[in-house]
Amino acid sequence: MCGIAGFIDFKRRSTLDDLRKMTVVMPHRGPDGQGEFLEDLPLARIGLGHRRLSIIDLSHAADQPMHFEDLSIVFNGEVYNYDEIRNELIGLGHQFETHSDTEVILHSWKAWGIDAIKKWRGMFAIFILDRAQQKVTCIRDRAGVKPFYYYFKDGLFLFGSELKCLMAHPNFPKVIDPAAVASFLQYGYVSAPYSIFKDTQKIEPGHLLEVNLKNEQVALRQYWNVYDYYNRPKIAISLPEAIKETEIILKKAFEYRMVSDVPVGVFLSGGYDSTCVTALLQQGRTDKIKTFTIGTTDGKMDEAPFAKEIAQRLGTDHTEYYCSIDEALDIIPSLPEYYDEPFADSSAIPTMLVCKLARQQVTVALSADAGDEIFAGYNRYDYISRYGDKLKSIPAPLRKLGAFAMSKISSEAIPVLKSKANFHSRYDKLKNLLQDPSPAQLLKNLSVVFSDDEMRSFMAASYKELYTAHTSTALEDAYYDPLSFMMAVDYQTYLADDILQKVDRAGMSVALEGREPFLDQHIIEWAAQLPTSYKYHNGIKKYPLREIVHHYIPKEMMDRPKMGFGIPVNDWLQNALKPLVLEHLSDAAIQQHSLFNLQVVQKLVREFYAGRTEKYLKIWYLLMFQMWYKKWIA
Repeated sequence: MCGIAGFIDFKRRSTLDDLRKMTVVMPHRGPDGQGEFLEDLPLARIGLGHRRLSIIDLSHAADQPMHFEDLSIVFNGEVYNYDEIRNELIGLGHQFETHSDTEVILHSWKAWGIDAIKKWRGMFAIFILDRAQQKVTCIRDRAGVKPFYYYFKDGLFLFGSELKCLMAHPNFPKVIDPAAVASFLQYGYVSAPYSIFKDTQKIEPGHLLEVNLKNEQVALRQYWNVYDYYNRPKIAISLPEAIKETEIILKKAFEYRMVSDVPVGVFLSGGYDSTCVTALLQQGRTDKIKTFTIGTTDGKMDEAPFAKEIAQRLGTDHTEYYCSIDEALDIIPSLPEYYDEPFADSSAIPTMLVCKLARQQVTVALSADAGDEIFAGYNRYDYISRYGDKLKSIPAPLRKLGAFAMSKISSEAIPVLKSKANFHSRYDKLKNLLQDPSPAQLLKNLSVVFSDDEMRSFMAASYKELYTAHTSTALEDAYYDPLSFMMAVDYQTYLADDILQKVDRAGMSVALEGREPFLDQHIIEWAAQLPTSYKYHNGIKKYPLREIVHHYIPKEMMDRPKMGFGIPVNDWLQNALKPLVLEHLSDAAIQQHSLFNLQVVQKLVREFYAGRTEKYLKIWYLLMFQMWYKKWIA
């Protein structure tokens, strides 16, 4: 795990000092070393910067930027099966000077070119310069675990692991894209391939970007697509055999994530996903795996006692820490520093806390994200299964008549119900679903905080809605079912742009490498081809994972409502954070950028503090944007 940054400057205006400025702003991503390399090629000046967190081959021989013949590389991430690829390359006559996966990437690129990617099992953001072909290739891993931002305009190509790297270059224009702001306010993140700034993008998961140095042309290519596996006939296998084979595939993928020359631990929340990772890895080991859990001192929404019980059952070396509300609140002012693009997922706070706890003992921690997206674990998948067909069964004329009537009657005009928490948002969501009861509309209704109608009145700046994977139509009719559609969309959007961004920034805030064992490509490629009824079986979500876990942990220990780490955002905003809200959502603060309709913001704040507490997420999203704006723009 590291940080990368650099440039391709066709006008040769960028300097070594500029490169150092881009690299030095992310010491948290790599406290073990910093390297820069500057070269003038016939048609461009290339600058490569790197911050190193030493994980595999701790010697300085593995420092970056690294060079091999006519290739140079900076790389963030891990290729877990590098030793197998290395042995294959040795058989082809290659000789190695280090034991690092970085050198294996370089040699495999030399041997096989773009086909080398097919061999890599891991997470990566890579910049490779090929002098012989006068070409640069930038690659992001299949699921999007590692970030890759880039800017290209007027002969200047900038790239980095974080936006702050690009912002550190003197010729980077920080021009906010109103469409990206609207996307953030709806989802709590800016969806790939876009970023908060104009002319600045993220490489999407499973994509690579080629820059031709001869003609300054940029070409984007997709080398892996989750739909290639959803768009296949389901595997003909019995449910018991599917569960058995799933466990074998999981075990192999999880073991790859233990490859390291430094200590490794596991985040254990007590839920099915983290318990599955811990159980399969502890099985057959004599040494105890280190597990980490954060709890809350108020005892509300706290799974720490269950995690401790599971750790004792599995025999791990368990560490738990009960943090106070003040400790959690203290994280909030630092959020814009590490989440340098607007980000509103409040679970970033406990994630940063558990990363800080783990970093005291280990340098690598495994996180059990993606089980929900792969094996149908979210509550919204329940909703589509239970209510989707019921909504569709209502005759279209009757649905449209109901939606029309609701559009004429404000939720504010309905006695009794208007004072109920969340009634107004649910009213709007039902109206939208009556107009369009499709899985795509249901997913959007369950995902956004500001509806489309609200955004039109809220935004003062004009914008067009961004086209993202949220509206993908790539799932073919022959293989379409609502659950597969929602899981595939979530895998490309919410997982990559929210969950993985959250874990990457939280881990890197304390120089902790986060690994995602469920995101081995072999797991999703297998699970996408399983019958949907196996994953959501007789109303039971994540059925295969549950059955696997029950081999190691008694069912009665696991069967409880999912809780997680309670973040009382509503209470915080009404009390401890109220001064922060009044500061950042003041008239003067809102008028600094002219993005929002001031009167609508004023009304929102008034209503929230007058008792309309169901609007707390809207207030939180706005606060997160305003704090980001003050940190990076104002």
